[in-house]
Amino acid sequence: MKKIIYFALGIMFLVSSCKQSADRATEEIAQKSSEGISEMSVYNLPSTWTNQNNEDIQLKDLKGDVLVMVMIYTSCKAACPRLVADMRNIEEKLPNDIKDEVKMIFVSIDPETDTPERLKAFAKENFMDEDPYIFLRSSIENTREFAAVLAVNYKQITPMDFSHSNIISVFNRQGELVFQQEGLGVNSDNTIKSIKETVSKK
Repeated sequence: MKKIIYFALGIMFLVSSCKQSADRATEEIAQKSSEGISEMSVYNLPSTWTNQNNEDIQLKDLKGDVLVMVMIYTSCKAACPRLVADMRNIEEKLPNDIKDEVKMIFVSIDPETDTPERLKAFAKENFMDEDPYIFLRSSIENTREFAAVLAVNYKQITPMDFSHSNIISVFNRQGELVFQQEGLGVNSDNTIKSIKETVSKK
């Protein structure tokens, strides 16, 4: 009889635990929904990032702006300078009346080298130390998770060199991926068109 009672109590405990977990998940979904964050939003990532001013942020802190993002590393001498030039070219071609609603984000794939101090120096070297430019770094694990979201592949081939995808991504105000430009020095007209259209969707 005691075994039956213990078994019944065990079942009740499991059901209660499952219900509490389900309730928590439901609450989290409801909260994100009320914040205007969909399941496809990059703002669901809980990772913490550090910018070039040594300030910690979460990606959801960028919510409300249209984001143009690229993954680079500051010691790169091949593709990354071209990606930096492409990002500058995109920003310069944006109409002045929408520039305040767009952020240009550089995410480091080499967080061990790219300290906040190094990112700050790199931003100044490239005349990108003011809005709308933001440079971010995080842990190796968070960086890999974020790269997977952008479909950016990268691999360290020497202590100071990485092989990586050359992709510029556009996210809407809710953090959803809406467009990607792949390649170096490619025509950015479609990217700029996508940014304009995304900004216009309040």
